Amino acid sequence: MPATSQDNTPDVSAGTTVFVLNGPNLNLLGMREPAIYGSDTLDDIAGMLEDRARELGLHIDMRQSNHEGHLVDWLHEAQASGAKAVLINAGAYTHTSVALHDAIKAIRTPVIEIHLSNPHTREPFRHKSFVGMAAKGSIAGFGARSYLLGLEAAAGL
Repeated sequence: MPATSQDNTPDVSAGTTVFVLNGPNLNLLGMREPAIYGSDTLDDIAGMLEDRARELGLHIDMRQSNHEGHLVDWLHEAQASGAKAVLINAGAYTHTSVALHDAIKAIRTPVIEIHLSNPHTREPFRHKSFVGMAAKGSIAGFGARSYLLGLEAAAGL
């Protein structure tokens, strides 16, 4: 059954929407440790993604929360809405959240893990990714461009 809007008309973005989910502290991008995370803000990244998505015939649904449960709910919503894919930068939850791992495994929507920095070149506790164990693929270490690379990957699915 195709997704519909609130007025029951077919949702033209179903199947072309890519959810972009951002976890804790990513609302501080541009201010928080720019030597690691760069100087782009989350709004800057959203603008870059929206421009590229338009060229690819896609729509972006960009969200950020410091709360793990919101990310789980949004993964479920991506599935229910018929989203094409999910890009997720789970921040620190990447390394701690079995709940996100299980939510990704529970949905059919492809999930691509995104990181601005390369966790494998950082502290040892960042080397294990519960998100990555469940995701279709991972892109890391390219700064804000990691999101664009993830969107290109999602477009090709």
